[in-house]
Amino acid sequence: MLPVHERLAELWVIRSRRPLTDAEEMDFAHCLEVNASYIRQLAHLKNLSLLAAMTNDTEWQREISRRIGKLTAEGI
Repeated sequence: MLPVHERLAELWVIRSRRPLTDAEEMDFAHCLEVNASYIRQLAHLKNLSLLAAMTNDTEWQREISRRIGKLTAEGI
């Protein structure tokens, strides 16, 4: 989990109890944007991994798997 996901969860809880301040709304929108970018990158790599598997390119698939591991460990 990325720090942005922790902040997103925090803002979600705050939002359920009271309206967000303008600064919190900006943070919330930023967190959603970063999350969407992260998920888009991860989905792209997973699609490439599937393509590598379908073409039996194990070296390429290992490289993609390393990139997926790095992305999920370090984030964006």
